[in-house]
Parts: sequence; structure tokens; C-alpha cells
Amino acid sequence: MSDTIAQLFDQKVMRKYNTAGPRYTSYPTAVAFEDMQDEGLLAHALKTLSRSEDAEKLSLYMHIPFCHSLCYYCGCNKIVTRHAHKADIYLDFLIKEIRQQGSKAQGCMVNSVHLGGGTPSFLSIEQMKRLVDATREVFAFAQKVEMSIEIDPREIELSYINQLAELGFTRLSIGVQDIDTQVQKAINRVQSTVFIRQLIERARECGFTSINVDLIYGLPLQTQKSFQRTLDEMQFMNPDRISLFSYAHMPQLFASQRKIKNACMPTPNEKFALFRQAISELSRQGYDFIGMDHFALPSDELSKAKAEKRLYRNFQGYTTSQANSTLGLGVSAISSIGKLYTQNHKQLKDYYRAIDAKQTPLAKGVQLSDDDTIRRALIHSLMCNFHVDKTQFSSLYGIDFDEYFADSLDNLSPFIEDNLVSNTARKISIHERGRLIVRNICMSFDQYLNEPLHQTRYSRVI
Repeated sequence: MSDTIAQLFDQKVMRKYNTAGPRYTSYPTAVAFEDMQDEGLLAHALKTLSRSEDAEKLSLYMHIPFCHSLCYYCGCNKIVTRHAHKADIYLDFLIKEIRQQGSKAQGCMVNSVHLGGGTPSFLSIEQMKRLVDATREVFAFAQKVEMSIEIDPREIELSYINQLAELGFTRLSIGVQDIDTQVQKAINRVQSTVFIRQLIERARECGFTSINVDLIYGLPLQTQKSFQRTLDEMQFMNPDRISLFSYAHMPQLFASQRKIKNACMPTPNEKFALFRQAISELSRQGYDFIGMDHFALPSDELSKAKAEKRLYRNFQGYTTSQANSTLGLGVSAISSIGKLYTQNHKQLKDYYRAIDAKQTPLAKGVQLSDDDTIRRALIHSLMCNFHVDKTQFSSLYGIDFDEYFADSLDNLSPFIEDNLVSNTARKISIHERGRLIVRNICMSFDQYLNEPLHQTRYSRVI
């Protein structure tokens, strides 16, 4: 493993290519979305899906925007409040949207549901039951549905996990970030490590099939010594998956991050060291390194999907679902149905106004061209599998690969010269030492990056 780590963290490569770029949870990225009020587009996309072979693979994403307190590092769309009744009001509108969209999805079957935020566990179990019941009343659910939820461990009781299991939830994602008290204070997220252990143990007792833990490297006051304690803790918690995110310090975009002092931030070299430390330690613990930022035990479905080359990416990151059919519900939620991306209003007042007017609360979106669809497939293949078979790809999309991507292939020259990528007559392959800059490599095929707006909205790749 030491040789692999040395290849991954070639300092010359890291310094040269640690630029800003998209994470490619979609292509085109959300920055390319334009104003869109034509609700007929989403209805048509759902109708088309209902008649396709993917009709039984509809995923629902529901956004719960509320948080009990402000985490300074967070760039998510959230509303900080201690007033539980605001969630009741929100559910009134969300359930109206669920009924509105469910009527357009007749013929589709839901096989997965994900609650993100914000903090979905802001909802009381009574509120959660109301939401789940309303969703099941409207949408046809498959016999086996994967239901996942993001949890903030600071504001719930252990019994909450039992109640989630009774509602049908099968996957759990817990925000840990870092267990060091000083780091927690610096990001305004102090929580009990002992309680998180108990949550994971209770989830396993309740039959949850997969448990994910979120960690962040590059946080204020993080050192290799302090972060090692967080990594050591993973051996005790033993989650099935670990999401290891790079903290993107962009106070010019996120007001809450202005509460973090620049003097407390690790230097770029220190951040590199933290990332290297995490990959080395988690690999030593037996985790499989998935893509750029995910780890999974060999027994987990994500690890199996990687081995069988059936990984995919969506707005939640790496996934095992190949179907491009996610219906987003709630404020700021994004849908991806076939060749259409849409996003709901980001402001609660605009979302409520649209629902009151019996309108689909669309704010932005983009209809993919044939070129977008082809480039999306290529970028996702590189992001997930680190290679693309040109012959298979050409046959699937009716193109001559080298001719179609001639200009983009020229952009690969620096990566080829640095022995990060190989481009042969048969395939493009990203070498082990190029894996951490896969985002840069994918940018070679991105037709939107020449626009000025796209050059200022992304975080650094490491």
C-alpha cells in the first residue's frame, strides 16, 4: 500500500494540478442551470420514464432544510431554527408537492428514497411518519425499497433509530466530521463520540443494512496528530462506508465560513498530509478506496459495485444505481430524469408561493443536448471506473470516439506527458497516480468551462 500512496500523492503532480474544478455529481453541473418555469418539461420526463425499461427504478430525494444550529463549515441550503412548528408548515407544502408530482409519475415504481438536508433528523418521529405515510400513499413502492437518511447525532435519542427502522429506513448516514474537541468548537459542532458509537450499535441491532460516517479533512485546527484519533475511532465505529470530504473554505460564497479564522486553517501542504494520512489509515483498516472520496468495506454493496464496474454518480455522490431517474422534492431539491435536470426554488418563500399557486416549484434547470448526454456518460465512466472503452462507447452512442472528442483529447496531452493518463486506440485509462486529479482530467471533456461564471464557482480538487 505504501507504493500506491506514494503514487497517489506525488507532490509535483499535486502542486501542478490542485486547481478548482467541478465534482461532477452531474453534467452539465448545476452552475449551468438556467431559469426554467416550464413545468411541462418535468411532467413529460416522468411520463417518458414511466414507459421505459427504467420505470421501476425511480429514486426520490427529499430535502429537509432545517438545522438546530449553524455548523460554520457548511455550504448546504439550510435554515437554522429551534422552532419545531416550522417543520410542520414545511411538511404541509412538501406533501402538496409530493401529491402533485406523484400524480405525474403514474407507472413509475420507487426503489429508493433519500432524505438529505439540512438535517432530516430535525423532524420528530411523528413528523417523519407523516412524511413517509404521505409518500407511500401517492407513489408506488417496490417490494424492497432502500430508504436512507442523514442524521445529526446531537439532537436525537437512541430510540429515534428504532423508530426510523419501524418506518422502513434501511441506511443511515451520520455526520461525524472530526472527534477532536478543539476542532469541533472551531466549527461549532460539539458532539459526543460515545453517543455516536451507541447510535451505530443501535442501528445494527435494528437491522440497518449499511451505515455511513461523514468525515472532513482540512478543517480549522486539524493536525495529523488530532486527525489520527478520528481515524482510529473508525476502527471502533466500523461503519460500512466512510465519506471523506475536503473542506472547501470559500467564505466569499458562504457567510457562515467567515466565522472561521484564516489563521486556524491548515496550509495546503498540511491539508495534503491529512488526506494522505486518511487514505493510508483507512486502507490499512481494510476499507476499499472508492472513487475520489468514498471508502467501503469489501462486504458493502458500493465496494462490490466498484469491482463489477457498475458504479455511478449522482448528486449524493457515488451510488450503485445506474438509472438516471431521481425526482427531487422540497426546497432547492434537484431532479435528474432522463435528459432533464431541474431544481426547485432555493428560497422557502418562493417555494411556498409556487405550491400555493398549484405550480411545480421549478426555478432552474437544463435540457441536455445529445452532446451533453454523450459527455455525461464519458465523464461518469472516468469518475467511476477510471477508464473508458472507446469501441464500446462508440457503438453505444453511434460515434467515432477519436473523431468526436478530437479537441478534448488534445486537452489530455499534459496528463499523458506526466504519465497520469494513457490514450490508446482502444481505451482511455487513468493511472493510479492520476486518480486524485480525476476531476481535472474530466474537465478536458467539459464544454461549459470556458464560460466565466464556471471559472469562479468551484472548490480545489484536493
